[in-house]
Amino acid sequence: MTVPEEARPAEGTQPERTALAWQRTGLGVLAVSGLLAHAALSAGRVALVVLAAVVALFGLAAVGALAPLRYRQVRCAMAADAGASAPRPVAVLTGAVLMTEVAALTGVVVTLLLRR
Repeated sequence: MTVPEEARPAEGTQPERTALAWQRTGLGVLAVSGLLAHAALSAGRVALVVLAAVVALFGLAAVGALAPLRYRQVRCAMAADAGASAPRPVAVLTGAVLMTEVAALTGVVVTLLLRR
């Protein structure tokens, strides 16, 4: 089955979609770390605020450094008609997302344990 020409994405939109996906992920990490910091400040837990700040730094790294880098890599790969896989940046971003999840879970567990 062939895809009609009008249903195909425009040439050159892949780098933009990739950059937007990286930015959304980084902004999601920042949002969760902001919620964690808010909850930690409300509960008066300084250690959790520090944890949220560390997670926010990883989110900023994803938004500020990895997204533009990945955008350039995909554009160059498309111009050269080559593959655009990048295991290292994906691993870094996956680590940042996992770190956010662990930090949020830690904050919830600590808050629940301290309420008892």
